[in-house]
Amino acid sequence: MSTCSVSKGCFVFKPSAKKKRLSEKTAHDFRSPGHDSEDTGLRFVTCQSLWNQIKSETEQIQEDLNKQLFDNLVSFLSRSHSDFQEKTTKWTCRMKFREIPTAALVLGVNVTDHDLTFRSLSDVLQDNITPYVALLEAKDCPGIKNLMQKLMGQLMNCDVEVDSLEDEDCVQVSQNRIRCSMSSLISWYETVTKKTDSETPSKKRNSSSRHWQSPPVVVIFKDMESFTTKVLQDFIVISSQHIHELPLVLIFGIATSPMIIHRLLPHSVSSLLCIELFQSLSCKEHLSTIIDKLLLSSQFPFKLGEKVLQVLINIFLYHDFSVQNFIKGFQLCIVEHFYSQPLSVLCCHLVDLKKRVYSLSHDQCENIRRLPSFRRYVEKQESGKQIELLTNDSFLKEETEKLLEDLHVYHENYVSILRCLHVFTSSLPKYPLGKQIRELHCACLENHVWETEEYESSLQLARMLNKADLVSMLQHCVEILMSSSGKEFDKTVEKLKEFLTQFQNLEAEASQERDVSVSSQKELQKKTDLYHLQKTLLELKESRRSKKLTKFEMLRFEVVDYIDRLVRKYLVPADNRTLHEIVYFNAAAVLRGHLNAAPRTALHTALNNPHWYLKAFSTVVMAGEEPNADAASSDQVDDIIHARFIRAVSELELLGFIKPSKQKTDHVARLTWGGC
Repeated sequence: MSTCSVSKGCFVFKPSAKKKRLSEKTAHDFRSPGHDSEDTGLRFVTCQSLWNQIKSETEQIQEDLNKQLFDNLVSFLSRSHSDFQEKTTKWTCRMKFREIPTAALVLGVNVTDHDLTFRSLSDVLQDNITPYVALLEAKDCPGIKNLMQKLMGQLMNCDVEVDSLEDEDCVQVSQNRIRCSMSSLISWYETVTKKTDSETPSKKRNSSSRHWQSPPVVVIFKDMESFTTKVLQDFIVISSQHIHELPLVLIFGIATSPMIIHRLLPHSVSSLLCIELFQSLSCKEHLSTIIDKLLLSSQFPFKLGEKVLQVLINIFLYHDFSVQNFIKGFQLCIVEHFYSQPLSVLCCHLVDLKKRVYSLSHDQCENIRRLPSFRRYVEKQESGKQIELLTNDSFLKEETEKLLEDLHVYHENYVSILRCLHVFTSSLPKYPLGKQIRELHCACLENHVWETEEYESSLQLARMLNKADLVSMLQHCVEILMSSSGKEFDKTVEKLKEFLTQFQNLEAEASQERDVSVSSQKELQKKTDLYHLQKTLLELKESRRSKKLTKFEMLRFEVVDYIDRLVRKYLVPADNRTLHEIVYFNAAAVLRGHLNAAPRTALHTALNNPHWYLKAFSTVVMAGEEPNADAASSDQVDDIIHARFIRAVSELELLGFIKPSKQKTDHVARLTWGGC
């Protein structure tokens, strides 16, 4: 058996029939040959549970952020529908000018998030307004014929398949062959609505609770900028001629600007639309909400290090503005942390912590002793305690439990003081520490924030705040600390309330001083000799030169200094906390390698280790030699092995080891799909 070169093809050597391969059942955990450790099953379950909680939280955030937008769209549809049903004067005028109710939905440039938004919108409309909702994409509608086929296929629930081969006009329709035209759509709509009207009263009552009578037909263009001008023009002109027969409502998904409507459509066509503009929440505000709910919260024990968080934020800001991709990156961090860190079994809620700590084995205790943060902690202890920590597992477990509880308290206090500091810094000129709380959070995680120049300039600007702003900020800080679950802020809240009381007292004193100054001015206005007048003026001049701080200025300095002391006490970077490696994921290089495309690195790795790519191929071939006795077990892993093999072949094709051809069923197709 010999081959010329691996670059010329893929060569397989079948094993002899005597050798029988026993198929192993795929383990649903983090177990792998290079990562043998204890508690892998528990880590996998913990990882799944944590991600399910985070996923449900993100879905709830998405629903809450879109609620106002969807409510406005529902209101718009209800107005359009009521006008059509009641045949009011306004609708009569609209019929006269053949205007189609159109919602211009500006979603922003984060195109990858639009699909989720439109699916949610479609669900809301189908649950509350109309069952007739069609989602159209430009790639499926190169011509008006394709558009009508997709539209009617979705509305009528019949499979209309467009063959995407060389001839785009070649269309294959399923058994229920239909004539795709607007007249067919109108006749179908009239038939469906008549069926609904002829239902029994009980069924009609149940259906009307969800949908309206004669519900509108909603057509959503998900990516309007990608549609060709001719397709849009033809569809709008045809629809406007039948608007009195079909209650059609259009929704344009716009990524750039509403002006794109007038750029794509001439005035003769755009005048057929009655357009109302809707604006979704900014993707940056969406990201800030996600970070606030997921990272700046004690609800989830898992945290991101500064460099890792910066990688995800940079990808968001400089690549795609996609919140969904940020969440996927966050999910990857969770999986990587629980996979690579054996002690991540302790990254759990406090209710489960004690049980897991005391069930640690000796090897896991040794893993704790190897942590850099724990080593620093041991070095600071007295000699007797050092010996106990390094030799006594029971004592180590007790100390580990205390340290992890302290870490949890640190997170609660950190978030509260971080929010208070953000209240002061977010309104300063030029935002030295950033306008968003995520920028301040990254600055605090990176190093001692009070040692930076930005922090010093922020304090200088805070010492020049006026009284109204300062009082408002203090009141906001009191609300934050009172809503916090931390128990250490009772004295802090009292101190801040004391500052507020002093500011109120200053107002009364200021009014009295104002009266005194008025009386002194009146004294100066009285007739007096030149000597006394000159003496009084010199005293006023000396008092102005000395520039003594007023009571308000002294109190303002005292407030800023107190906030500074809170920052120095509670906003210590997480890297300085003992056992932070258990809950913080800091492998930024690993994350960057997964998320950032590096074809040169992948090619270098493939050339150094070609057996990784060929191993999947040999696995599939050997699976064909599986004995009948093991047929039941082989069926369980066939799909997984097949998927791995297809991926390996794709990578080999990308790297140039396999060259597909279009002339006949080539070796890539035969290897992957069995020649079908």
